Amino acid sequence: MMEEILEPELPIIDPHHHLWDLRPLVPSFPEPRHDFIEAIAGADYYTFDELLADTATGHNIVGTVFMECGAFYDAGRDDAMKSVGEVEFVNGVAAQGASGLYGEFRPCAGIVGHADLTLGDKVKPVVEALVAAGNGRFRGIRHASAWDADPEVLGPPFHAPEGLYLSDEFRAGFAAYTEYDLTFDAWLLEPQLGDVIDLARAFPDQQIILDHCGTPLNIASYRGKLHENFDRWRRSIHALAECPNVTIKLGGLAMAFCGMPEEGPAKDLGSDHLAALWRPYIETCIESFGPERAMFESNYPVDRWGASYPVLWNAFKRLAQGHSPDEKRALFAGTAARIYGIEALQAGH
Repeated sequence: MMEEILEPELPIIDPHHHLWDLRPLVPSFPEPRHDFIEAIAGADYYTFDELLADTATGHNIVGTVFMECGAFYDAGRDDAMKSVGEVEFVNGVAAQGASGLYGEFRPCAGIVGHADLTLGDKVKPVVEALVAAGNGRFRGIRHASAWDADPEVLGPPFHAPEGLYLSDEFRAGFAAYTEYDLTFDAWLLEPQLGDVIDLARAFPDQQIILDHCGTPLNIASYRGKLHENFDRWRRSIHALAECPNVTIKLGGLAMAFCGMPEEGPAKDLGSDHLAALWRPYIETCIESFGPERAMFESNYPVDRWGASYPVLWNAFKRLAQGHSPDEKRALFAGTAARIYGIEALQAGH
């Protein structure tokens, strides 16, 4: 769907997108794996060219933060170190952007990679290798803990054990990780939010970013239960907001997991329709955390399920219409710049 771009001059830092090429994996997995990739992401590959095309559709995207997604791991390293390859790859994309060939746009100005925190103290050399590979751009890690008793909710690519953030092995690695003064992105599902609340309380000095509004579910056995589970989700968000070390990402609701909309991918719904679907969640998050601890995210290409890139940001701008200019600057760029240490992107804007 084509729409006129709202507030085209408003600077945006997109703090959450992926880059991947999953095509080589498809032949080695059964057909449900391929179908699942297509369902959640809309594409087997999303590389710099696709990102460049999306961010050039009219909104003033001044820079981005890359979020780990298990892509381009280094097959020549041992298991613990394979994820360093992803950061090396993304740093190359960031260097392309920094060349100025694409104007002032700075893709992957911040890089969030992955390290297995169940390694305990042995995670330290992995973190140090990730920092080195980022060449000044590395900002933190994400270790997702998304799990559900219903195997149809997440599908075969996801393997986190139940209660990962509560386990002794994870906590030992998390304690070691806190020494580096880096960020930690948490992705888990709405029924699990108690786990990240407990983690944030146990480590009050560690900056934690909750991805995707806490991922309310409208898929598989949760389909049709968004309204039924809304109050539980809201209580969890309020409790998490009481932890000053937690920031929240406003987005992810266009994922197939969240089912807002239920049909995809990108069923040509306008930004006004999407804003109406997302309003209860986005407004609750902003009211709970405040604009200085909240940031809009694209979660592309996963959110391609429900919205094209320009329509997605139009929907966010509709949801922010009642906020002051200073609050908008925080929600669309300022919070992301501060949390991920990329304030230089705001210079001149």
